[in-house]
Amino acid sequence: MYQLSKDIKRFLLIAILLVTTIGSDQVTKSIARSSLSYQPVSFFGDMLRLQRSENTGAFLSTGAELNSESRFYLFTVAVSIFLLIVFFILLKNRSLSSVTIISWSLIVGGGTGNLIDRALKGSVTDFLNVGIGSLRTGIFNVADMVIVVGVVLLFFANRAKAGIDSSTV
Repeated sequence: MYQLSKDIKRFLLIAILLVTTIGSDQVTKSIARSSLSYQPVSFFGDMLRLQRSENTGAFLSTGAELNSESRFYLFTVAVSIFLLIVFFILLKNRSLSSVTIISWSLIVGGGTGNLIDRALKGSVTDFLNVGIGSLRTGIFNVADMVIVVGVVLLFFANRAKAGIDSSTV
């Protein structure tokens, strides 16, 4: 009975992270599409800019120059396969730590949020840009932030698991 309870907890954790990640990403993108122009609007002394952008590529428009068929197979088909594999591993692998489950769930949720855009619109809606003066990020969205958080958590979880002391690096 204990194992069933642990499986249910893992499933609920994954489900809650996926629903909240994908939901918040899609809601914010919908608001950006209906409310933002392609011209930036600055806040907090220009540390935050809201500016709609449609990205046909991946991170920082990588691959945007590829033809549409190549982008489809790379960014839709290959990413879908990757996300499905990770999702099934999350559901089936009982030995994953909570931090690993959270990390990969965030990555899958963010990836799915961008995949939904790509499948329905042919591009990913980005709208956030942060920085100081000319030192700025690229334009990104909530899904991108969640993916980065997932990757950073995974990195630190694996460093801790490997026993790497950050003071020696």
